[in-house]
Amino acid sequence: MQGDQAAAPLRVDAETAIILREAYHKIEALFRADHYGLYDYVRVVAGKIARVDTFFVGFLQGSSRVRYPYGYDDGQYVAPDTHIFGPNGQTAWLLNHRQTYRFAYDGGAALHAGVPIGNVGRRSEDAVTVPIFRPAKDGGPQVFGMLSMQSYQPDSYDDNAVRAFEWLSGVVERVLTREGEDRDALRRLPAGDVAPNTLTSDHVMEYLAHRVGSIREIAVEAMGEAEVTAAVRGHLTRIIDATEHIQSELIEMLMETDEGPERRFASLTKAQQGVAVRLVDGLDNDQLSAELGISLNTVKTHLSAILRKYGMANRAQVADDVRKYLAR
Repeated sequence: MQGDQAAAPLRVDAETAIILREAYHKIEALFRADHYGLYDYVRVVAGKIARVDTFFVGFLQGSSRVRYPYGYDDGQYVAPDTHIFGPNGQTAWLLNHRQTYRFAYDGGAALHAGVPIGNVGRRSEDAVTVPIFRPAKDGGPQVFGMLSMQSYQPDSYDDNAVRAFEWLSGVVERVLTREGEDRDALRRLPAGDVAPNTLTSDHVMEYLAHRVGSIREIAVEAMGEAEVTAAVRGHLTRIIDATEHIQSELIEMLMETDEGPERRFASLTKAQQGVAVRLVDGLDNDQLSAELGISLNTVKTHLSAILRKYGMANRAQVADDVRKYLAR
């Protein structure tokens, strides 16, 4: 991991060290819960050290997909996107070599073999792409993302810039890894395989309603400015009207979500709920008995009552239903 390489002093010039020290304190204070803000700020910091025309953050998903939650090219925000990566691009290079990619290594061959970000009519003439690692199940580091800085001018990135970029990527890595460690702590609770970041329709709808509401508030605030033209006022009015409609529709959609898992779980007694939650962990009767400190006969009695109340044929079906309830 990048963090494992940080024990030795970072060999950057004094000006760069000052920039990075300030960046560290601001990231600690401002961006631990704001990923977009974190990526945007890291781009700005990188631009203080060297020319950055194109900047993107990508994360691997599955065996061949990369999702890009943040991109910036030639002064313009690039909308998030997803691509399937091939065997010859930067992503494959990072997975094979597990180290920072530099344009000079192959004259940009891997860079240009992949899908271009932003303005497809221009080719970057220098690039530094740093892998982001996280702990794998076997305990070793696993590449799961990347930060890429690119320039339309050749020879933009010297060793000082590369080391600084790697250090910044290491800070991003630690922010994301710490969040993963927090999730792992929650997984130690009963029914721990229900990840706390499991997405449900409720989560998505509530998040969207909140974000749309934020857009509406910005538009309302802009309407109050003294020098808003009639044309701009008309556009703002349309935005406010659209966001109000969207918020209303999202709340009504929430009413259509399945309340069955919650209703069924609430029908259980406290003792039965204790058994049901641990079914999610796949415990057998002996393990349930030991975990809860009750007899095998009591376990069987509770299981019979749970199956009857749920109207289901087996414990696996109950476990799936409880998992939905816990992830709500």
